[in-house]
Amino acid sequence: MALASFTARFKQFVTPDALRSYLAEFISTFFYVFVVVGSAMASRKLMSDLATGPSSLVLVAIANTFALSSSVYIASNVSGGHVNPAVTFGLAVGGHISVSTALFYWVSQMLASVMACLLLKVATVSQDVPIYTIASEMTGFGASMVEGVLTFGLVYAVYAGGDTRSGPLRSIGPLVIGLMAGSMVLAAGPFSGGSMNPALAFGSAVVAGRFKNQAVYWVGPLIGAAVAGLLYDNVVFPGHVSGRVNSDGTTGV
Repeated sequence: MALASFTARFKQFVTPDALRSYLAEFISTFFYVFVVVGSAMASRKLMSDLATGPSSLVLVAIANTFALSSSVYIASNVSGGHVNPAVTFGLAVGGHISVSTALFYWVSQMLASVMACLLLKVATVSQDVPIYTIASEMTGFGASMVEGVLTFGLVYAVYAGGDTRSGPLRSIGPLVIGLMAGSMVLAAGPFSGGSMNPALAFGSAVVAGRFKNQAVYWVGPLIGAAVAGLLYDNVVFPGHVSGRVNSDGTTGV
């Protein structure tokens, strides 16, 4: 009986629509990570003496803005355009997506990030894949707080961007989300890296083989995402359910 129940539930998450949503998350996350990590590598290649200077920070922030806006847009009508395990977690906490679907999304996002970083590593040959690190004067706790605040802002923008009451303004939701991410990178890049995305930090760490302070890019973002989801749905707009993904992962923004 238990096996039959498990089989029936599992089949709900391997329907054609569900599989398309997982693939959409993989594709969008792949290109997002490819652009963000690739822009950091390109900056280091072109300006080796200024790899951590203002020019590099601005370049990565701009790349983050364009890449996230585009990635959210191309996947929004299929999977909801999460592109980020923290966003998926925040929506799961808010009840907009089931835990099971969230786990499948996480697998797609993490795998996509690793594949994107691996491709960059293989294609560039001589260049190392950069990883997210915290400033030497910061503690892991402080960096986690920074990443949590950044991710709160990002996930809050995701909720607002998918709010069905926005009317015509809802169409610019992906752009608003991208602009929020880019501004956060400008604000905190020199301190914690401004990842806001556990998959982004994880993929580069796996390929580079360095996991120091990796917990910073999980604990902070997941807590920030959860608080943002709960605050938006239960305090700022109580009783309102923004248009997002159903429990089977078949409906987008």
